[in-house]
Amino acid sequence: MADYFTRFSCLLDVGSPDKAVRALELFRELHAADHDADDPEVAGLTLVRQDAPEGSILWIYDDEHGDPEAVIRFVLRLAHDLDLTGLWGFTYAVTCSRPRLDAFGGGAHVIDLGARKSIGATSTQDWLTAALNGEDPHA
Repeated sequence: MADYFTRFSCLLDVGSPDKAVRALELFRELHAADHDADDPEVAGLTLVRQDAPEGSILWIYDDEHGDPEAVIRFVLRLAHDLDLTGLWGFTYAVTCSRPRLDAFGGGAHVIDLGARKSIGATSTQDWLTAALNGEDPHA
């Protein structure tokens, strides 16, 4: 039997030590609420303050059930709650414990923090399919 994994590891600078503390508190609250939720908010990710105690950088990485959509939801929530601005993005990998067709790949997401929305995404599978069909994979 094969095990499938989604992996990611990225940094988010929230701008100040106070905002980093607030982000960690929000993550802990959401994580605690996830235990009783049908649709968990932050399942699939871990949050660590990268440069404590004086820094503002958060390290977001996968837990045993990595979920890029959870990263997007959480970062958009932080953008709203902490009034973050600018562009931010991350990449992820899809992998498997055994050789399987269509079990490997990855993708990337770009978020406009100020507009509070995802502005772009790509996956290696979509890119490959477009390229093999003679389409412009960058269109």
